[in-house]
Amino acid sequence: MMDDFEEMPGNKPLRLPKKAAKVKNKAPAALQITAEQLLREAKERDLEIVAPPPKTKISDPEELAEYQRKRRKEFEDNIRKNRSQIANWVKYAKWEENIGEMQRARSVFERALDTDHRSITLWLQYAEMEMRNKQINHARNIWDRAVTILPRATQFWLKYSYMEELIGNIPGARQVFERWMEWEPPEQAWQTYVNFELRYKEIDRARTIWQRFLHVHGHDVKQWLRYAKFEERFGYVGNARA
Repeated sequence: MMDDFEEMPGNKPLRLPKKAAKVKNKAPAALQITAEQLLREAKERDLEIVAPPPKTKISDPEELAEYQRKRRKEFEDNIRKNRSQIANWVKYAKWEENIGEMQRARSVFERALDTDHRSITLWLQYAEMEMRNKQINHARNIWDRAVTILPRATQFWLKYSYMEELIGNIPGARQVFERWMEWEPPEQAWQTYVNFELRYKEIDRARTIWQRFLHVHGHDVKQWLRYAKFEERFGYVGNARA
């Protein structure tokens, strides 16, 4: 019988692996489970209906106040653990909004902005909350602050101008666009302004915007060709040739 160890020169004895044990009983099991049965059982487990948690009905004002106090404590605890987690602030503010506490919701957003005033998500959520609740002056104030702090954030300018146009304040929307163009934004911003004027049949204003755009981005020949097509589209063939 061979030893389980083999001497290696200058080293400790090396243990050789033993032979794998042989299976003594190769007969099939009495109960056979097919792959189809395994898949079916897995599917059935997925379809098990889990009863939703019972809804709590609160009719007592004191009980309601206690419930709200506990919920606020939960939100505050989450924020205390991670103040930089924007989602925690947004959930908190939306909860206050849903129960009609607009002042508290605003306070949450203001605290969040003190933590991260460059968060595009916070500004968008804050302004959209005011718009949902038809608080136009509040929303306008937030958009003004947002575009002042982050003037390169295209979403702010688009939503701000859209809000003014939506409420019929066309001069106000035009003023927002003018403030935006002072930053010499990319091509798409100018085209949005042109389309805005065309919606109100302001051809001369649209032409002026085109000319200002070419003064900023006129290094691309394609833009001049687009301007020529614009003039041709409205019947000003002479301007297109020029």
